[in-house]
Amino acid sequence: MSERILRLDKTGTPIEWLDWQMAAVLYARGLVTWTLGDVIYRLQGGINRLSGCRSSLSLHSIIACDGLAHVERRRAPPLTNRALFRRDQHLCLYCGKSFNENVLTRDHIVPTSRGGRDHWSNVVCACKRCNQRKGSRLLAEIDMELLALPYVPNMAEYLALINSHRIRGDQMAFLRNQFGKNSRLLQQTSLYQ
Repeated sequence: MSERILRLDKTGTPIEWLDWQMAAVLYARGLVTWTLGDVIYRLQGGINRLSGCRSSLSLHSIIACDGLAHVERRRAPPLTNRALFRRDQHLCLYCGKSFNENVLTRDHIVPTSRGGRDHWSNVVCACKRCNQRKGSRLLAEIDMELLALPYVPNMAEYLALINSHRIRGDQMAFLRNQFGKNSRLLQQTSLYQ
């Protein structure tokens, strides 16, 4: 059992990916308030000695849980190279060539040595050659241009980025409806299959 379950808050805001065990705990505690998508796991329990009935639990691919609503977070999701490379579609945003993750780097548009922050809006995917060529210079100081502007993904996009190869169609359809207007994920078809 390797499919992940998408957890939402009670307002439908995506929160995290769960394994089936954590989802079963939420169901058993009565915290699941509504579900979407297909049943992806059917768990069988023991037999009740009074009724003689076997307990069972059906886990859906998308669950909303009771509790405090997660107000739209003002802070950005965690920045990781894997999510960054997927945001930028494995393209060097300087030369435009596609690369495998193992030969890509995180480039700071305003280098950290010059006061730039390690933040989604200041980093892009770059091949090693372009990153070395740019060095610790600003784009205005060298003959290089960005092919696309960086952006901060919202939580729905982030969850799609970090789990892109294992997302079910019903989960992706739900997440896609919440992608931001600047999302490059809307153009990607490989994530939706």
